[in-house]
Amino acid sequence: MRIYVESMGCRLNTAEAEVLARRFAGAGHEVVDDPARAEVIVMNSCAVTAQAVRKGRRRVRTLHRANAHAEIAVTGCWATASPDVIGTMDGVHWVMPNAAKHEVVERVLGGELVQDPAPWSPGQWGHTRAFIGIQDGCDHACTYCVTRLLRGPAQSRPPDEALAQVRHAVSQGAQEVVLTGVSLGAYGHDLALEDGLAYLGRRILGETSVPRLRFSSIEPWDVTEALLDLWRDARVCRQLHLPLQSGSDAILKRMGRRMEVDVYRAWVAAIREVSPDIALTTDLITGFPGETEEDFHATVAFAEACGFARLHVFPYSERAGTAAARLPGPVPGATRRARARVLRRVGRRLSAAYRERFVGRVLPVLWERQDSEGGWVGWSDTYVEVRADSERALYNRVTGTLLTGVSGTCLMGEVVA
Repeated sequence: MRIYVESMGCRLNTAEAEVLARRFAGAGHEVVDDPARAEVIVMNSCAVTAQAVRKGRRRVRTLHRANAHAEIAVTGCWATASPDVIGTMDGVHWVMPNAAKHEVVERVLGGELVQDPAPWSPGQWGHTRAFIGIQDGCDHACTYCVTRLLRGPAQSRPPDEALAQVRHAVSQGAQEVVLTGVSLGAYGHDLALEDGLAYLGRRILGETSVPRLRFSSIEPWDVTEALLDLWRDARVCRQLHLPLQSGSDAILKRMGRRMEVDVYRAWVAAIREVSPDIALTTDLITGFPGETEEDFHATVAFAEACGFARLHVFPYSERAGTAAARLPGPVPGATRRARARVLRRVGRRLSAAYRERFVGRVLPVLWERQDSEGGWVGWSDTYVEVRADSERALYNRVTGTLLTGVSGTCLMGEVVA
């Protein structure tokens, strides 16, 4: 059987989709890269915002138009939130919520016995980096977040199991491993591990030969001294996504965020003391209920003061079942979107300034693909896109690269080692 698998949303979804694809391949079926060739299409969906749901709906319709004969399976957060709606869509044959995600392969294959997944290999699933999900669910009570309702309580993969996955990826040629989770910083809490993410990081660095280790999003209150110590190892990528959401203490309180602006500022200072060039990226929500112009301008000012390398900006989106959906003081949709546009302009300016600082310097770059002109495109350890011309085969190699200039959102470079 020919099966096409794709994912929308977060890196954890990406990691899960790769596992599904590997399990289909391990059962002897062909995983194709074109939905038009597939007999079955599997989509791992997202529902973090109303826009994500709209994208998911459009994508299912597009996939059905591209291949009306294929049977579509939808799993993930949108399938958990709106199974009845999805089930009425043309082409959809299976709707499986997060709780049934482990059954996706068996149900699609009609109960067929599935052996071990096929080996992971660089590029087979669209990129060279190995995304490994080590944690799922969330125990925090952010008032706007629907993900914790759809994913359930925090659950961690046992350390030995996570280590085995890292070792496997490295043995297959992975130059970079990305650890992912819904609430990654809470890793190990349910396993009674003290400072669990730092503990796992130390074991990965000490017990495997992984060339580069990257952490995805970590809540600020989960950043500890033991975790920061990991960045003293050159193999830990100098990038950290640290969600802020607002630069106003009043709004943070309404959001149920467990911090204040001054505390976040102290975390940023502590991180940069350990790793001065680290790329700190963040999420920001505009137009949260009760957000005034003063609150919004405080967010803009704080983002600029922090000098983030990248901003992910979202206009507030009401999600059914969340406490925020019942809060007074709704902000008009047009105002939410206008504020988002302002913050995105700030984000582009901050990103440009961050890229500029590396011109004339040498950074390690993991090369991931060739562009239409034959140039190599990859990512620095600081998660900046880099392009270089080279006659050498650079795919899935890490090389020292002299950064010579900026072109749009990309740094230009020359391979030097």
